[in-house]
Amino acid sequence: MPVDPILVPFLPTPPMPDDIDFPAYRAEAESMEQGLAEQLIEPGPEGAERRVVTIPVTDGAIELAIYRPALSHELPVHIYLHGGGWVGGSALSVWNDTLARERAVRADCVVIAVNYRKAPEHKFPTPLLDCQAALAWAVEHATEIGADPRIITIGGGSAGANLAAALVLKLRDDHGPSIALQLLEVPALDLTLSLPSHSDPDLGSRYALHRQDFEQLIPAYLGDHGDPRNPYVSPLLAPNLSGLPPAYIMSSEFDVLRDDGATYAQKLLQAGVPAVFSLQLGHTHPSSAFTKIMPAARRWRDEVIGVLQAANSGDAPFLVRGAASDMTA
Repeated sequence: MPVDPILVPFLPTPPMPDDIDFPAYRAEAESMEQGLAEQLIEPGPEGAERRVVTIPVTDGAIELAIYRPALSHELPVHIYLHGGGWVGGSALSVWNDTLARERAVRADCVVIAVNYRKAPEHKFPTPLLDCQAALAWAVEHATEIGADPRIITIGGGSAGANLAAALVLKLRDDHGPSIALQLLEVPALDLTLSLPSHSDPDLGSRYALHRQDFEQLIPAYLGDHGDPRNPYVSPLLAPNLSGLPPAYIMSSEFDVLRDDGATYAQKLLQAGVPAVFSLQLGHTHPSSAFTKIMPAARRWRDEVIGVLQAANSGDAPFLVRGAASDMTA
């Protein structure tokens, strides 16, 4: 199908400048965010308590935004890792506040949004290690935050989905806490940019995320000597994907990263890991957030909530099918 007509006036978005000043880039994005959020995103639901805590990490500290429905019993935990190309975005943003409230209230769980440190000031593996430290903190402080550490899901969008997929790999390798589900939205999983969608001139220039953007973001994240084939950088290239938690993967039809999700789901299944791939027709890279103006974005949100509800209850038959699903929303 064609790109959703609601998105046409927004396309194509301009690519990132060639010589980017990352602090200025972040400041400009933050200044624009409030107005865009009011135009494009439905407000988050009432009924979630929010507090921000600062936790120590190696050579510094990070903030966690914790959202909890006003209930007294222990609740499952959802760790959320925001997008922003590893160089921008914030767990404390309006966009992520809305997402966290939706998931906390509607999926009945404690949501912990991780404000990991950003590249290029903090290159790989610092953002990944920050996310691992946040998970360890959540497990250690489960009683304090009213959480049940026996049911943990990890989700992320775009670069955050890359970190989420890398984190579950690392937790498996480090014999870390058991994870019930990895929920990956518009994930970047192959930073060698070797999949067909990465080389598609239409997908790479006409919509909301450009090939040339990634050609700048990847060196900013990895530095001059980083290896894009490292499994914790490109989970799709990991030689062994067995023993990972079930995966629910959602990709946009009009996205240069479209093939990352589908290919990863197939590789997980080949490794014996339950996986579902859900292709979101008509969507571009960021359009799942546009719930105020776009019915398809509201359907995407409802699909996510349904997946989390099932995972939190332990009733997830969609994750034990014998083959990846090519679903649409």
